[in-house]
Amino acid sequence: MSERYVLDLQEVAETQVAVVGGKGAHLGGLSRIEGIRVPDGFCVTTDAFRRIMAEVPSIDNHLDQLSRVSPDDREAIRTLSARMRRSIEAIAIPGDLAAAITGALARLGEQAACAVRSSATAEDLPTASFAGQQDTYLNVMGPAAILQHISRCWASLFTERAVTYRRRNGIDHRTVHMAVVVQQMVFPHASGILFTADPVTGNRKVATVDAGFGLGEALVSGLVNPDVFTVRDGEVVARTIAAKQRAVHALPAGGTREVAIDAERQEQPALTDAQAVRLVELGRRIEAHFGRPQDIEWCLVDDGFQIVQSRPITTLFPIPEAGDQENHVYLSVGHQQMMTDPMRPLGISVWQLTAMAPMHEAGGRLFVDATRRLASPASRAALLDVVGRGDPLIRDALETVLDRDDFVPSLPDAAPGGPPPRGASAPIETDPAIVTELIERSRTSIAALERDIRTRTGPALFDFLLETFEEHKRVLTDPLSMRAIMAGMEATWWLNDKLREWLGEKNAADTLTLSAPDNVTSEMGLALLDVADVIRPHPEVVAFLRGVEDIEYAEDAAFLDELAKLAGGAEARDAIESYLDRYGMRCVGEIDITRPRWRERPTTLVPVILDNVRNFEPGAAGRRFEQGRQKAEKRQQDVLSRLRALPDGDRKADETKRMIDRVRTFIGYREYPKYGIISRYFVYKRALLAEAERLVRAGVLPEHEDIFYLTFHELHDVVRSHQVDGRLIQQRKEAFRSYHALTPPRVLTSDGEAVTGAYRRDDAPAGALIGLPVSAGTIEGRARVILDMADADLAAGDILVTAFTDPSWSPLFVGIAGLVTEVGGLMTHGAVIAREYGLPAVVGVERATRLIRDGQRIRVHGTDGYVEILP
Repeated sequence: MSERYVLDLQEVAETQVAVVGGKGAHLGGLSRIEGIRVPDGFCVTTDAFRRIMAEVPSIDNHLDQLSRVSPDDREAIRTLSARMRRSIEAIAIPGDLAAAITGALARLGEQAACAVRSSATAEDLPTASFAGQQDTYLNVMGPAAILQHISRCWASLFTERAVTYRRRNGIDHRTVHMAVVVQQMVFPHASGILFTADPVTGNRKVATVDAGFGLGEALVSGLVNPDVFTVRDGEVVARTIAAKQRAVHALPAGGTREVAIDAERQEQPALTDAQAVRLVELGRRIEAHFGRPQDIEWCLVDDGFQIVQSRPITTLFPIPEAGDQENHVYLSVGHQQMMTDPMRPLGISVWQLTAMAPMHEAGGRLFVDATRRLASPASRAALLDVVGRGDPLIRDALETVLDRDDFVPSLPDAAPGGPPPRGASAPIETDPAIVTELIERSRTSIAALERDIRTRTGPALFDFLLETFEEHKRVLTDPLSMRAIMAGMEATWWLNDKLREWLGEKNAADTLTLSAPDNVTSEMGLALLDVADVIRPHPEVVAFLRGVEDIEYAEDAAFLDELAKLAGGAEARDAIESYLDRYGMRCVGEIDITRPRWRERPTTLVPVILDNVRNFEPGAAGRRFEQGRQKAEKRQQDVLSRLRALPDGDRKADETKRMIDRVRTFIGYREYPKYGIISRYFVYKRALLAEAERLVRAGVLPEHEDIFYLTFHELHDVVRSHQVDGRLIQQRKEAFRSYHALTPPRVLTSDGEAVTGAYRRDDAPAGALIGLPVSAGTIEGRARVILDMADADLAAGDILVTAFTDPSWSPLFVGIAGLVTEVGGLMTHGAVIAREYGLPAVVGVERATRLIRDGQRIRVHGTDGYVEILP
């Protein structure tokens, strides 16, 4: 029986996580790497844990209670987890199990001092480290004490922090089991932690060594500040030597204690530079073995290093695969598309197949490789100018990379940086008929797609879609469309630059573009006010909708059917249906085809409709649009009259009038191509879901949404073969879940360095949160920090604070007084609609949703680009 309960470390394969837990499996792998010394020891397997758990009274009842408790109910978790730990520690270890453990201990030396470490099956994994969630005991001596501490390790699976961590990460308590590692104790001169990649910047070529005297517990527990060595290319490039006043030492009779370090030793380095370099060489060997950057606990004994633990660094953002060893600079697509959440594989692949430029995936996000554009002076200047106007943080991040010698290769201007998009720079008349024609072209193309796709099924559908994706790209790159977009943007820039120069006006175009025609996104927000007008006179309908927020409908269509049965309900349903016919393809994160659309989940709109019912009077949409138009007209007259009073004023006024006409003609169209893309996406999605339903009926897939975890080409193969790799889908689901914990950088290098950029400004008051001014004006009000549109509960005068907004958020904009986002640029959708509605807005405010608390009063300076948190 002993083989079942105890395995020697040298017997353990790193694939045996289910048997010996993450820590045990890693130690087994480490012990096999040539040149890596690991203290001798053994693992008490998860079979032993399961046997003990089977004897815990009322175990199923305890686990049921834990699985139901909210992760935020700290008191309940504290009480239940303490009860579980007491129950486990009270179980006497059966004789045969105790004999197996003491037999293994005898091989180490019965009175040997040991470290007893928890090793759960859901820790030290590539997607979740669980670091510090369970317990470790040092310098434990004698069989009785070691058995007692093994029981404590089993019980530590139910520490308050471990239970909370699993609940927050959606991990079932029953699926996690506990093994225990027992190792010979090491009594080091120095110890610490080695990160084989910089844990702050993510740079994979930089290693960081934290070092202190004595046992590593002093560093882990925060008792002392460590010495820090930064190593790159085999040399120490930076070091910080700390005053190390305390250390943790082992006691002769067992246990540990803190000791004071002699004054003359406190500022001596715990390692020499040569030792730090040698340690990093060992770390690189370990990293190569496990295939990813590692967080390694080490000990220095008699000038030799021993490794006591190694786990993946789970916080690093992955690097796109380039297939070469060259340097690359990647720009985040999500920051341009206002969607920094992870995307599922089908969403990524469809976006790649329909995008105008090659895109690379990493961490569930998309990136474009800007290296060639940055390599030649002319294309570099053009790229920096375009991204700088949109998002100064991206420009600053790129300039930070360019300032580093030789990271980006230097190419002559003739190198393929790519010519400007065909026809984009050609002149275009200021003619509203151009926009009308472009919108009609888009509608005709989508109508043809809807007509032609109806008869396509099976492999023929995928062949058709691949042809359609080419039409999709042709529509996107229509030269006339691109010229119209550029005309609106260039006119905006011209007005802002010239009116600042001539009149000292900041962001003058913001008011001049109010209520510009043909803006499908701003019309979408106003149209939901019209829906509210239909619903407001019917109390039964309003009451029903309030109840809908608290009910999960099996199918959202059922909610509309129920609605129609009420007094005024048929009229309300028709109004919602009409809205969905025009805008139902939209949703938050809409560039990911797998996200549920409003048409699929219309209850998403209910909180916003109710806010509109509560906060507005009938006819608000028409009044809002007309007020904006009049305000823009009045501002135009004011600007032109002031210009005419200047030297050469008539010429300046005439030029400005031409540009105002131009911006009002074209700026609204800026939003239409995205509407067209998302309209096409919904057609594709419905066809693919119909195919998924056929696969479910045929028993190929358990559920239709499994297709979201396959790429387009993988799904094509499944439809052809009627065979699917269920394990691949499960792995993709777990990976997607883990990607939510990652923060995508604006700029990412092939070294893995996440470059954030900074605002180089000193024109804001101390303590203000700096951002990008995108819509003029100053407003003070209550901050509503909202991360999910479905959680919106807004009152008049509220300021929306969120991570990012895409067009689907615009219905909220009609009811707020100002906007603050963490992501965004001058021409991204949130900024365009904020200007349309006259909302003071600041975007690109780093960590705004964490620095601003929900309910705080804030002041948004939309003209100057900063936010003040008020007392």
